[in-house]
Amino acid sequence: MVPSILIVEDDLTFSTMLKTWLGKKGFEVETASTQAKARKQIGTRDFDLILSDLRLPDQDGLSLLSWLREQGNQVPFIIMTSYAEIQSAVRAMKEGATDYISKPVQPDELLKKIKEAIHQEKTPAESGKEKNAAQTAHGFLEGESEEARKLYNYVGLVAPTQMSVLINGASGTGKEYVAHRIHQLSKRSEKPFIAIDCGSIPKDLAASEFFGHVKGSFTGALNDKAGAFEEANGGTLFLDEIGNLSYEVQVQLLRALQERRIRRIGSTKEIEVDVRLISATNENLKEAIAKGNFREDLYHRINEFTLQMPSLKERPEDILLFANFFLDQANHELERTLIGFDAEASEAMQKYPWPGNLRQLKNVVKRATLLAQGEFITAKDLGEEINERKTVCENPETEETFALHDEETEKHRILKALQQTGNNKTKAATLLGIDRKTLYNKLKLYHIPQ
Repeated sequence: MVPSILIVEDDLTFSTMLKTWLGKKGFEVETASTQAKARKQIGTRDFDLILSDLRLPDQDGLSLLSWLREQGNQVPFIIMTSYAEIQSAVRAMKEGATDYISKPVQPDELLKKIKEAIHQEKTPAESGKEKNAAQTAHGFLEGESEEARKLYNYVGLVAPTQMSVLINGASGTGKEYVAHRIHQLSKRSEKPFIAIDCGSIPKDLAASEFFGHVKGSFTGALNDKAGAFEEANGGTLFLDEIGNLSYEVQVQLLRALQERRIRRIGSTKEIEVDVRLISATNENLKEAIAKGNFREDLYHRINEFTLQMPSLKERPEDILLFANFFLDQANHELERTLIGFDAEASEAMQKYPWPGNLRQLKNVVKRATLLAQGEFITAKDLGEEINERKTVCENPETEETFALHDEETEKHRILKALQQTGNNKTKAATLLGIDRKTLYNKLKLYHIPQ
């Protein structure tokens, strides 16, 4: 049977385009421009999936979702939302939505989400629980921003290969998670994943950590010990902050990688090892090579493929998504039941530059979860530093604001935002503090070329 989809969208041009495109992909598609019309159509026939915009003329998509679930209707439900409304999308997921997709919609991504939602064997609620459990276990989300999509597209490409990967990125951006994800998607996924923090190993013990030792080989060697290479044999070895290794250990590491053999300290026996190496650093290793602190031949050995981790300020669309994810974790750890963040707190988090990236955001959310007195985290709960930045952003004497306040300055600020974002409408709308649909209406109003 041909799968049927109901599109609930008041933008008739966009709705028609989606209907035509999905029709060519083999779906039977009907449309509704309001929630009231959608309810009537749902009452007359069954659909395999509902694709609804968050904002509708009569009520929002969340109301339609709540009505469906109250009726006992578990039809897969995907909600469409702008980046500025991620908070609402997260709420929709908590209330039983199967998935959500950000506007502007990427056709291939939408098709993938539709197929997954229609063909899944379990109910949306069960799938959501499993998905949340998996995310909680790994303590991370991938994100929905364009930067995140690019990163994980590269991860998907390199993971099945045997290439050595170097992950560059600032502290707190999630380098170890990416390394673990590469391992999970590789042909070595059933074998061990061993992570070593090169920055925390005393220099005189680094060789022992990597290659192991035999009893009595040095003071403190009370027993035989297998090193990381042996433990990761057949699997993946992740070396975090590899730039901190001493020159001597770099030489030993290069030899092990080239010969695929290691020798425990104090032993004459060589052990064959087969590991895939993933390294990470927040340093510029090329500068370290120029200064003589890092071997160039080792650099080329570990850098068959490079991944660049975006900082959190480069992916503002993901801030509220991660904040809600970390809130769920904090609720579980601290035995709290907070619902989310109020509007002022959400605004403050989006304006803060997050120099400590995801690690800092996680710590701030956990502290706020502990301090919050009501059902929602307030701006005050986030701490002075976050709110000080919000105050600076709102003060036109200290930093230019792009917020739209009156008709006389709107056109100038819209043009300025478009210029600053390279004419990217989504990013410009985020900068202006409005949704993408509103921005297009403003462009039409002021006769600004689109």
